[in-house]
Amino acid sequence: MELWENFIDMLPRLGTATGVLVVGWALSRALRWLLFSWFNGRRTESFARVMSKVGGWTLLSVFILASTAIAFPSVQPVDLLAGLGFFSVAVGFAFQDILENTLSGVLLLFRQPFESGDQIEVLSISGTVEAITIRETRLKTFDGQLVVIPNRDVYKNAIRVQTHYADRRLSFVTGIAYENDAREATSVITAALETIEGIAAEPPPEAMISELGVSTVDIEARFWSDPRQHESLRILDEAIKSVKEALDNAGIEMPADIVALQATPSFKAALHGDGEVTPGGGLRPPNG
Repeated sequence: MELWENFIDMLPRLGTATGVLVVGWALSRALRWLLFSWFNGRRTESFARVMSKVGGWTLLSVFILASTAIAFPSVQPVDLLAGLGFFSVAVGFAFQDILENTLSGVLLLFRQPFESGDQIEVLSISGTVEAITIRETRLKTFDGQLVVIPNRDVYKNAIRVQTHYADRRLSFVTGIAYENDAREATSVITAALETIEGIAAEPPPEAMISELGVSTVDIEARFWSDPRQHESLRILDEAIKSVKEALDNAGIEMPADIVALQATPSFKAALHGDGEVTPGGGLRPPNG
């Protein structure tokens, strides 16, 4: 009977605590919507989504503490905060990886080294950023696969943001024969690059001798173009084809590697019928 009477006495407090909790939930949802609307026009969508969730959960946590104090008056706010601190430490040890990813995600969103839609490379994985959540970064690789990388791994490692700047430099090497005029060849290559749509006029394309090879004079063609992966590959393909056509039309030869063969004495003897060359390179006399 005493338990029943205590329960009856608690019903008004439980009702009030439930009402406070419902109000807190509604206010947290409203706060999430307001924060998302505020940040979405000023920061990235990922930033707005994560920050609105953090704000909503923080407000809801305050109302949960308030409803607990209303339902159980004997529990003082100081006791709740002390218990919350102990609980936070326990949760920190138990969910260290999750908390580390969450903190890394918040730092990435504040620093914004890249945004959704950027093409990046991290941990030797290249792709387009689809989303930055509070725990992970989602990449769509250039061959159409989804890669989910924990935020802590992204934050701790070097990130190459391919689309951060408006242009990206591309290059390829072509070899011409030693008999041809190298100055003329560089002029022909530069003129061919200047006619290709998609290659930036500033800085202008260049063609410079990079090495004197065994059989060719190697010329490196360099130019700036769109940094996106597919566009840069398309422009590079067109540049190589145009340079080859221009060199062919100018009568500039692009020879293959010259390989010099030196016959061994046993091979010479075999050619003159003095014996047979063994698989090991030796010479077998005519009579075995």
